[in-house]
Amino acid sequence: MVASVYNRRMPTGPNFLQYLVVGAGGFCGAVARVAVSGAVQRWAPAAVFPYGTLAVNVGGCLAIGVLGALAEMHGFLSPRARLFLVLGFLGSFTTFSTFGHETMMLALEARPLAAMANVAAQVVAGLAACWLGYALVRALS
Repeated sequence: MVASVYNRRMPTGPNFLQYLVVGAGGFCGAVARVAVSGAVQRWAPAAVFPYGTLAVNVGGCLAIGVLGALAEMHGFLSPRARLFLVLGFLGSFTTFSTFGHETMMLALEARPLAAMANVAAQVVAGLAACWLGYALVRALS
């Protein structure tokens, strides 16, 4: 069984403080998502591809790979820090629902190649970034 980075050594039964920690992380992640995604789209304003969403999804995958490896190999994160960073911040920062909507819109705009490219880029780059984050921590440890 694969251990999940966010539930490893978590106290059972969430309490009100845990909900607040996740909520605070979610607020910060949502704000960061809007800032990063907007900055990337402004950098490529003529782009007809959702590069902003790709950037936050790949960046979030890289971050969860790094945090997961640090937590697993070095006990780096306390349970509360994992709640804040992984469940709250990264859960809100990455944008799978936005990815789904943008892909659907590309398809509805009769741009099937762009829709397929978006799916391929998000999945391949996201998984590669997650692996890279883990591998970097492992190599530097």
